[in-house]
Amino acid sequence: MKAETCFLVLLAKIILFRGSASSSYDLPEKLSDAFLLSSVDEAKQLVDSAYKDTRDRIKKNLENDALNPIELLRYFKQPVAGTRAAIRAADYMGTTLTLLKEKLSRVVKGDFNVTDMLTPAQMGLLFKVTGCEEQNKKVNCEFSSRYRTITGKCNNRRNPLLGASNRALARWLPADYEDGVSIPHGWTNRRCSFGYPFPLVRRVSNEIVRFPPGQLKFDQQRSLMFMQWGQFIDHDLDFSPESPARVTFNGRVDCHTSCAKLPPCFPIQIPPNDPRIKNTRDCIPFFRSAPACDSGRATREQINALTSFLDGSMVYGSEQHLANRLRNWNNQLGLLAVNQNFTDNGMAYLPFVRMSKDPCLKVSGSANIPCFLAGDSRASEMLELACMHTLFVREHNRLAIGLKRLNPHWNGERIYQEARKIVGAMIQIITYRDYLPLLLGRNLQRWIPSYKGYKESVDPRISNVFTLAFRFAHASIPPSVGRLNQNYQSTYPKLKLSKTFFGVWHIVKGGGIDPFLRNLMASKAKLMTQDQMMVDELRDHLSEQIERIGLDLAALNMQRGRDHGLPGYVSWRKFCGLPQPYDVRSLGQVLKNKNLARKFMKLYGTPRNIDIWVGALAEPFVDGGRVGPLMACLIGTQFRNTRDGDRFWWENTGVFTAQQRSSLAKISLSRIICDNTHITKVSRNIFQANSYPHSFVSCSSIPKLDLRAWKSNCMEESTEQGISLKEQTVPACKQV
Repeated sequence: MKAETCFLVLLAKIILFRGSASSSYDLPEKLSDAFLLSSVDEAKQLVDSAYKDTRDRIKKNLENDALNPIELLRYFKQPVAGTRAAIRAADYMGTTLTLLKEKLSRVVKGDFNVTDMLTPAQMGLLFKVTGCEEQNKKVNCEFSSRYRTITGKCNNRRNPLLGASNRALARWLPADYEDGVSIPHGWTNRRCSFGYPFPLVRRVSNEIVRFPPGQLKFDQQRSLMFMQWGQFIDHDLDFSPESPARVTFNGRVDCHTSCAKLPPCFPIQIPPNDPRIKNTRDCIPFFRSAPACDSGRATREQINALTSFLDGSMVYGSEQHLANRLRNWNNQLGLLAVNQNFTDNGMAYLPFVRMSKDPCLKVSGSANIPCFLAGDSRASEMLELACMHTLFVREHNRLAIGLKRLNPHWNGERIYQEARKIVGAMIQIITYRDYLPLLLGRNLQRWIPSYKGYKESVDPRISNVFTLAFRFAHASIPPSVGRLNQNYQSTYPKLKLSKTFFGVWHIVKGGGIDPFLRNLMASKAKLMTQDQMMVDELRDHLSEQIERIGLDLAALNMQRGRDHGLPGYVSWRKFCGLPQPYDVRSLGQVLKNKNLARKFMKLYGTPRNIDIWVGALAEPFVDGGRVGPLMACLIGTQFRNTRDGDRFWWENTGVFTAQQRSSLAKISLSRIICDNTHITKVSRNIFQANSYPHSFVSCSSIPKLDLRAWKSNCMEESTEQGISLKEQTVPACKQV
């Protein structure tokens, strides 16, 4: 019946289009520059007004102490500085095209793509006057620089913006939108793709992802730290912020309280017989990811606010203004700023954000503990994540002190940059040597072969599909947060996961980061299987403390894939050279599960429409890994590009000396924990499942990083790193 309905709708559109086609061929010649420019001006007024309305509402509620938790969260996560400017330009462009389509629809009958009505010159004009052209302006690079820029610019000398922050995510396949330009699938009810309408994502979550809590199983081979490292490095690679506007661009509809589908609102509808939400006229709020300007193309792209490189940006920031805020400028020691109000038994916490109101304050109640300031704005969302951020800020400062001791003639800038460079290398080594083999399995070399050096032709940008594929780890998160004492015993009560979001007061007032890190090492990750995909703490109660309605992370992920215009499951199987299922039988063979295949087909009608996140997540694991073949392909391809397209990759000739590379090869996450906490016994294989005391060793048996390789030697630096001492932007070393 679904297919018949879709066929009739399609037939009607074909008839309408045939009647209007002749009127559209010469339309671009009828559009004057004045007409286009007036549409841009109108779009700017709408966008600016929506931005201002959002800002004024928040400001008024802040002054009256009437800001509800969700508004507080949105305010806290508002894009700033360069990210906000880039998003505003893209919003101007997108809103202009929407207005043009509305105006042209008065003379063009039927469905059409507005960009087909515009000449390249007209598109270029719009790109210029909306400010998108400014986002692509030429960058002048200092080719002698020995350090990465904070923004990622100038990594690729031929294309200095490649991999930089505040740029569009890469597309490995063309975008797939309902209208071919920007409207996501599922926006228009009963609109079909391949003959079938898209199911509500909440319904898919209920019928595919949901499982009874009593069936929960833990992974007997992977530790909870395995899950946590995945989230930590994901926040080094990509962040697609939501639109700064919390009201619609046309009509001032509040996206949080309304269920209307009006940009930037794309609410998640509630299906009949929902197990939790009984009012089907209600919805789960959802804001579209902010758009990005991209080389004059009109298809909606999403911005990556972070650098695409594995460079420690979650520690140091991806914009210079933030990087400066994170530093300690009171001395010439190259240190990162730390908390001035509290310490963790003498060790540093992250500094607090300087805001009178924030989600952490709201959650902490009388404890009155604000959110932490870090290189990534999401650092305080989960307790274990905040602990990882804290750990690496401490490691930077430990390295900086050691480097200053070795090289007293270095100034603060030199020390900061060298310590930052080492931390970046550590993150790369831990990820590629220890983490990815356990994720991608025994065929790792198929996706990430041995390193052969930097390749300028490789595009290191994070792909749009990777931002969904790497959310596989959501299925590895258990429903509670544990804390263990120095004997690895659970003397603290477990915290329900849904009650811990933004609850950093549990760290500051509850014993510091050590209990959480012990739990990450000694506890097992949740096992992802086809019949227990995601715990209800994430699927029904996400951000329950601060949202008006508990969110559904699985539904959010699928809605985000549609929002980003990602093609369906079968398209990505084809991209990866994998067999492409076409019916319930072939899908059952791919999934090795006939019943699950029947569920998918009942919901989607065709494997082609299956949302990429849930389809890829449902595949059986590759041998020795924790993802299926499709996830392995997408994740492996991304990490190969991230490595090979990075001029500052730690193994690339000239980045470190041979002696420094030899020293770095001995580092481990276990050692970093030993050096920056009061923990004295750690797991040797930190991402594998461990039960204390089995596989735990004394810190004295874990190799240390030998910093002597960084003692200044002018001849070695100038020859091996290929940098003239006269060209250095930091003080030259003294001969030793």
